[in-house]
Amino acid sequence: MTGTQRIWLVVNDASGSNDEQAIANLERSCTDAGFALERIIRFPEQPLPTGEGLDRAGMRIIAVFAGDGTVNALVNTLSGWSGKILVLPGGTMNLLYHRLHGDRDAGDVVRIVAAGDARPTRPGVIACRAGTALADVLAGPGTRWYDVREAMREADVLAVAGSAAQALGETLAKPGIACREPALGRAEGYPLVMLTPTDEGLRVCGFYAETPREFLEGSWALLRRRFREGPHDELGLVDRITLVSTVEEPFGVLIDGEKAESPGQAEFRLVPCGVDLLATRSDGR
Repeated sequence: MTGTQRIWLVVNDASGSNDEQAIANLERSCTDAGFALERIIRFPEQPLPTGEGLDRAGMRIIAVFAGDGTVNALVNTLSGWSGKILVLPGGTMNLLYHRLHGDRDAGDVVRIVAAGDARPTRPGVIACRAGTALADVLAGPGTRWYDVREAMREADVLAVAGSAAQALGETLAKPGIACREPALGRAEGYPLVMLTPTDEGLRVCGFYAETPREFLEGSWALLRRRFREGPHDELGLVDRITLVSTVEEPFGVLIDGEKAESPGQAEFRLVPCGVDLLATRSDGR
């Protein structure tokens, strides 16, 4: 990629670090690096572009500066497209961004891509009936704490109280999700199972709460979306796994932080991403 490159940018104003100043700073970084930033798409107010639309416009690269949920929506919308996606850190956790770029800041990443020194990659992602996850999947009654987090974000006190009571009841009442095929961890299951894609396989963690202190620690970690800070079992690395509801009911899942529902038994497997993503990690991963 040499000379001035045309680029479009997708942003989401509701994402964690995606305010107007941050977007303006990113625009300057793109211009300084030699990109011609022709269009900014504000999702969800404006629809995401399709591969056909990008091809008609002659675009070969599109950047996304948003959280994991918006990145997921764009990548899955463009699955099968022949161009490339540049993921930038516009959210709270930015899990996929760090997987592709390590600890580089966004300005460095933009300069490397503009200089033609980034490489296209199709990292392993998680496929299941409920969708495709690029960053992580959370499964089980513990996902009810998502409603608490969203109510806190909206500063809705009554909704926080109501959703917290429901989440508390469901998390304590049900063991939740057991790992089968292969069988991993506790036979009685966990209130929350997390699957994280790597290029080597799916990393499986089971979260539990056997004491009031562990319950509070785990709940607080969930509310901040810092799951690994809660008490958990590291269960291994697999190519695919079947998660089963121990009460034979559909169960809630969060796919890159977005709510969905899964049948009472569902397979999750590692597959290649459906479109090229640009990576700049210096360790070659």
